[in-house]
Amino acid sequence: MTAGSNLTSHFLIAMPGLKDSNFFHTVTYICEHNDDGAMGIVLNRPTDLHLNDIVQQLDIPPGEGAAGEQVIFMGGPVQTDRGFVLHTPGDGWDATMEITPEISITTSRDILRAIAEGDGPEKSLIALGYAGWGPGQLEQELSANAWLSGPADAGIIFDLAPEQRWEAAARLLGVDLNLLSGETGHA
Repeated sequence: MTAGSNLTSHFLIAMPGLKDSNFFHTVTYICEHNDDGAMGIVLNRPTDLHLNDIVQQLDIPPGEGAAGEQVIFMGGPVQTDRGFVLHTPGDGWDATMEITPEISITTSRDILRAIAEGDGPEKSLIALGYAGWGPGQLEQELSANAWLSGPADAGIIFDLAPEQRWEAAARLLGVDLNLLSGETGHA
């Protein structure tokens, strides 16, 4: 990894030709990128689970109304039994890492309780699992044109419908994914 290639707080946008079922047509928010690899959360793979489904398994009282109905996302294929919450700033939860002044990630149960009680962060995305890359792996995939990358936008993460996030993230870069071929060729 070179000094100018840190992709923390960037979107990783799957190219149309990326056929891996874990990442087909996904946009991933990169939470951390360093010499040891990269870690991110897929933003556009909602599951059939809701917050109340998760908190009941953790012996946390269910949320009322919209709080309990918050959709849970498949954050990636690694540690799918572990929860991750991307969120806007808020109270000091036990295991929170600030990614930017606008976006943090928390992995402790206390934030799930706060969200269920209506005392959580203003905006959040709850995911099971994450996407991970070993040292140099993401850089290799980028050089093979499997991904587009560019600075992230909190509005796409928290305010857009999941099915709009992939194309919206590419539009930030001036790219219309509908105009890109999913096939590769050689001259």
